[in-house]
Amino acid sequence: MAVPSLASESLPFMSQPLVELKIEGEIARLTLNRPHKRNALSRELLETLAECISDVSESDSVRLLTIKAAGSAFCAGMDLQEMESRANQTNASSQWQQDTRTYHDVLVKLLQLKIPTVAAVNGPAVAGGFGIALACDLVVASQSAFFSLPEPKRGITAAILIPLLIYRAGISAASHIALSGQNISAEDAHRIGLCQRVVSTTELDEHITELENSVLTGAASSLAVTKERIWSYDGERLLSELADGMQASAAARETADAREGLTAFLEKKKPSWYP
Repeated sequence: MAVPSLASESLPFMSQPLVELKIEGEIARLTLNRPHKRNALSRELLETLAECISDVSESDSVRLLTIKAAGSAFCAGMDLQEMESRANQTNASSQWQQDTRTYHDVLVKLLQLKIPTVAAVNGPAVAGGFGIALACDLVVASQSAFFSLPEPKRGITAAILIPLLIYRAGISAASHIALSGQNISAEDAHRIGLCQRVVSTTELDEHITELENSVLTGAASSLAVTKERIWSYDGERLLSELADGMQASAAARETADAREGLTAFLEKKKPSWYP
């Protein structure tokens, strides 16, 4: 059966849901559906995403969740135009805190799902989009995909994602990705353990189906216990660090560097600190 979300945008895309959730047998497939914005994470999209994940968690029949994306990009991260508009509001600080809290809640919901989760990364996974992939148990990336945390280039920080990146890849890899701002190819992401498989773009769906079927050969109770034991290794500390990162991320949006960096990005020019 299909369970579409109710969220949509104004013309010309108002008929298209921002997030699509289809439940087919034991598999829930969730699709980020804002391709004209490279699936940038608006507040409305994030709120709908959180609702869809909650719906999956409450299902007795679903044994696996796969997250996909429409268009050529997996996710371009937070909607920077929306973020910039917050700066002009009298309650900008509380607005930014709400946005980071909403994003934080999506990550936590994904991490705490009792069923296995798969990210099908078809293209660039940037900033907050990278974080969604990091929050999934298994990641399959196309050869055209790359991963990056460009937040410092915008005068902000990926503080909320640093603990999750270290959790998945270790301090050395996290230092390079978070500080350099460089794009990490799918092949390099595979080498450091951020994705388990790299395939051609045309074969991505085929390999995702193969992985889904492989996971479902495991008994539901056995998979649940396995996830619980993996989580018990360092999961609770990760939750605490994500909460701290959420506060740091929101605070960074209030700085003069953030204002300059976001404006420069939107106006397609370099901020003053660029060499």
